[in-house]
Amino acid sequence: MCWKCDNPQATEAEYEARLRMKIERFGWAIQGIEPGRTSPPWAYTVGLSRFGQPELVLTGMTFPSASALLNDMAAHLLHDAAPEPGTQQQLVGGPLVEFVELAEPSAHLHWAAALFGPSLRAIQVVHADQRGHWPWHPGYRGGPGGQPVLGPRNREALT
Repeated sequence: MCWKCDNPQATEAEYEARLRMKIERFGWAIQGIEPGRTSPPWAYTVGLSRFGQPELVLTGMTFPSASALLNDMAAHLLHDAAPEPGTQQQLVGGPLVEFVELAEPSAHLHWAAALFGPSLRAIQVVHADQRGHWPWHPGYRGGPGGQPVLGPRNREALT
């Protein structure tokens, strides 16, 4: 359940303070968005901008899986360059992914934009389904609501 649902009397200022506390303690926080009737769950990092890195976004994956993957990738970004859009990579113990840069991150990453400004960068971690199909292929089988891709694919991408 979401924090706001668990704390219906709480204000946005209280939630922002909670996010800031997590970012101070861990370096970043993971913001989850619950699925709607026709939209999938998704999650994104808030705080990687402090390190000069793009925020990371994952759509179409349950929050526990998405937060584990985003936390692993965020920790890696503290010591390495961000992946180039269009790069495909098989994650150790995870899915095959392709990185897609968001055209308008502030339109999708409310809390990251609120805390770090509207000019932030973000990269979506697009994951192939279990058969290796991407959301832009006709044979893709995602969960309910699919896996929206929030930016244009790099034309140099392999598939």
